[in-house]
Parts: sequence; C-alpha cells; structure tokens
Amino acid sequence: MDEARAREVLAGAEVLTRPAEARLLALGENAVFAAGDLAVKVGRDAELLDRARREVAVARWLEEAGVPAVRAARESALFVDGHPVTVWRRLPEPVRPTEPRDVAVLLRLVHELPLPSSFALPPRELLGGVERWLRLAGDVIDPADAAYLQERRDGFAAAAAALSPHLTPGPIHGDALPRNVHVGPDGPVLVDLETFSADLREHDLVVLALSRDRYGLPAEAYDAFTRTYGWDVREWDGCAVLRGARETASCAWVAQHAPSNPKALAEFERRVASLRDGDPTVRWYPF
Repeated sequence: MDEARAREVLAGAEVLTRPAEARLLALGENAVFAAGDLAVKVGRDAELLDRARREVAVARWLEEAGVPAVRAARESALFVDGHPVTVWRRLPEPVRPTEPRDVAVLLRLVHELPLPSSFALPPRELLGGVERWLRLAGDVIDPADAAYLQERRDGFAAAAAALSPHLTPGPIHGDALPRNVHVGPDGPVLVDLETFSADLREHDLVVLALSRDRYGLPAEAYDAFTRTYGWDVREWDGCAVLRGARETASCAWVAQHAPSNPKALAEFERRVASLRDGDPTVRWYPF
C-alpha cells in the first residue's frame, strides 16, 4: 500500500472533513494521517482488521484502568475497501524525546493489570508475521534467506513455548520501544496498542535488551530502564530465547520493504548475515 492508495481509503472512510488536507505521519503496516484533533490509521490489508478492532478495545480498557494511552475517537474499527481504518484523538506535541525510563514507568502500570473481562487478548504472536513479511518480499530476497528465517522461526517458536517465566504472565504491550511512547505535557503515554497481548511479561523487557545490543541504545539508558522497572531481564535464563525470536521477527519484518526500498534490502541482508554468523555484536540500523 502506497500513500496514494492509503489516501483513497481515507477519503472513502469519510471520517475527516477534508481528507485531502490530512498530513501523512507514517507509512508502514499502517498509513497514519493527522488532521485537526484527529489521527487516522489505515491498515495495509484486510488481514489486519481483527488487530485493528482489538486495538480500539484495548484503548477503551486502558482508559477505564487509568493507564495513560492514546484514546480512540470512534468506538469501533471501520472496514473500507479492503482496509481497516481506526480513528484516534491526536496527541499534543511532545515536550521532549522519549527515554527508556519512560517506557519502564508505563510497563509497570500495564504489568500490574489483570486480564480484561470484556474481550480476550491473544498470545504474543511475535513470529506470526514472518511468513507474510517474507511473502511480501517476493523474489527480491534470496530464497535461501527466506528458508533460513522460516527454519529459525520454527525453532524459536518451539523453544519459547517451553519457557518458564520469572514474572507472572498477563497483559503486555508487545512492542515496548521508546517510539511507542509519547511524552506530552502530562507525562508519558502509550501509543500503537495493536500488539497488546496476554503472555510472558518478559517479552516487553527483552525489547530494550535487544536495543542495547543491536541498535546502539547506550548502556546508561538501558540501566535507567532496568532501575525504573525494578528488574533486568538479562538475569533470566530464558532471555536468549526471546531475544532470538525477536531478532528473527525483526529481520523478516524488514524483508517486506525490500521490493521498493534498496536500503531495506541491504539492511535485510546485513541482518540475515549476522544471524547466520551467530554474531550478536553486529549493529542493526533503520533504513
């Protein structure tokens, strides 16, 4: 889905007075537009409809629980010409960049919640998108790399299913990165709620451990995160398994962008090579 197609869907949704004037904020699995006091997410394809519906339900649940998070502006997701569409209250401009310790503050709140009673959260399907992302890459990527990631996915899925957690399982954000926290005038707020799940709390903590090792997060920033949360997931003997699963997913996720972005293809190949070589020190980059 390119911007032109996303704008066609946005116009068809009839949720904005002047859709042509909406500003594109992001284009990935969702196209995110902003206009006035609203933000609108247009999903890439019909496969994301259930996830969009659940994201709206999660937003209502978090609001009732008093957890600072983005708020839905409509009670349900729309389905427009094969694409899910959700409407949100636009957040004020950030007052400063998000720090890892801000993520920890919100994770502590989420990890104290019981499971919602009005809807079901699924397990964290960390590896569930691998097949689709590789399929979207088509023949642009080496078939041997695709087969390698599929085999790696299967191995880590089995290993993750056998883990014994340190923390009590329950609701998790599922993609607890600083980019998914917005620091406004009233403090940090959770955004991008579509990966909310019911699973090992350790999933949320491995995210920043991997950021420290692969993406250049400074050690002092990671230490501030663990101090604020109150525990370092690297002390857990299952950490390597969840880290390996997330690396596999992160590598495959890049593949879907390879057909239209040479930088994404180069980054995909870098990541696959580092996994094949078993080198956890190779730096990974955005593209």
